[in-house]
Amino acid sequence: MNLSNTSSSYGAVAKSFHWLIALLILTMFPLGFVADTMAQSLRAGADTGVDTVVFLFSLHKTLGVAIFFVALARILWALSQTRPGLLHPDRKAEAFLAHAIHWVLYGSLVLVPLSGWIHNAATTGFAPIWWPFGQGLPFVPTDEGVAAFFGGLHKVLVYVLGGAVGLHVAGALKHHVIDRDATLRRMLPGRVAAAAPVAASHGPAPFAAALVIWAVAIGIGAAAGYLPVRGTAAEAPKLEAAAMDWQVETGTLGITVTQLGKPVEGSFADWTAAITFEEPVAPGPAGEVKVTVSIPSLTLGSVTEQAMAADFFDAENHPTAEFAGKIEKTADGYVATGPLTIKGQSVPLTLPFTLAIDGDTATMSGEAEVNRLDFGLGKSMPDEGSVGFTVAIKVALTASRTSH
Repeated sequence: MNLSNTSSSYGAVAKSFHWLIALLILTMFPLGFVADTMAQSLRAGADTGVDTVVFLFSLHKTLGVAIFFVALARILWALSQTRPGLLHPDRKAEAFLAHAIHWVLYGSLVLVPLSGWIHNAATTGFAPIWWPFGQGLPFVPTDEGVAAFFGGLHKVLVYVLGGAVGLHVAGALKHHVIDRDATLRRMLPGRVAAAAPVAASHGPAPFAAALVIWAVAIGIGAAAGYLPVRGTAAEAPKLEAAAMDWQVETGTLGITVTQLGKPVEGSFADWTAAITFEEPVAPGPAGEVKVTVSIPSLTLGSVTEQAMAADFFDAENHPTAEFAGKIEKTADGYVATGPLTIKGQSVPLTLPFTLAIDGDTATMSGEAEVNRLDFGLGKSMPDEGSVGFTVAIKVALTASRTSH
C-alpha cells in the first residue's frame, strides 16, 4: 500500500490518521458524557467519588489535547496530498454536502479541543491535563470570564462536531449499503479495486458554508458562556446589616484549599462583621466580633459547584457560616478567639491579626488554618490524595468608627 494518496485511493498515512481520530472521538464522546453526568450527581449530593470524577475529566482533557495535535498533523498531511475524487461528482448537492462536511470536521477537530484547552488554562482547580508542559497556555489569563466564554464555546462546538461526525458516518453508510460503491472501502486497510473517480471542483462554496456554521456556533457558544453556571445552586441568604461600633468599608474574606497538590484560591462575595473594639492601654480584652458568611457566595475556581455539594459545604441546608470571637490585645499584636461554625459543627478558632488605627479608620489583616474534616467537609475523601485537610483562611478589611 502506498503511503501517499493517489487520485483514486487514500494512502496508508491518511487511513491511519482517519481511524486513529475516529477511535479517539468515539472514546471522547461517551467519556465526556459519563464524567459530566457523574459530576452532576456529585453536585446533587450523590456518593460518587470525587477521585473518580477528577480521573475521568483528566483523561477526557488529555485525550482532547492529543486529538488537537493529531488533527493538526492530519490536516497538514491532507493539504500536501492529492485528494481522491468523488465517485459520483454528477450528484451536485451530494458532492457539495460531502465537501462542506469535511471542512466542518477539519475545523471542529481543531476548535473543539482548543476551546477546551483554553477553558482549562483559564480555570483554577479541578482536573488537570496529564501533560509535562503544565496547565497554562501563553497569553491565556486565569480569569473566570475567559473560562466561561470558552467553556460555553466548547459545549456548542462539541454539538457541531457530533453533527458533522453523524452526517459523515451516515454518508459513508449510504454509499456502502445503498449505492454499493467503494467510497467506504477506499478508507479501509489494503488495496481496493474501484473505478477511477472523475475529478470535480466545487470552488470555495463548501468552505464558505463551513465558515458560516462555525461562525453561528461560535456566536451561540460565546453567548452560552455568559449564562449562569450555577442554576441548581442553593439560594444565597440575604444577610442583614450588623449593628456595630466599626463599619466595614472594604474587605476580602478568602480561603485556599489544596487540590491534587496545587493551591486553589477562593473568596466569599457576601459577609458581614459586627465589631466592637476599644484599644486597651495594656494587653488584655479589647472587644468582640461576629462574622456571618453567605456560603453560596463562594467562588472557588472550577470546583465552586463541588464545594456547594452535600459532601462539602452543603450550602442548601447550611447556607451560612459564623465566627463569634473575643478580641484581645497581646504583647505581639491582636488575636480573635472563638467558635467557628460551619455546616452545624462548631470548632474553636484562633485568628491572629495585625491592626493599624489612624484616627477613626482601622485596617486589619489576619490568617488562620482549619482542618476541613473537623467540620465534616469532604468526608468521602478521608485522605489528602485529592483535597488537602488544611484550609487557609485570610481576611483583610478597612473599617471606620461609627460611635465613640
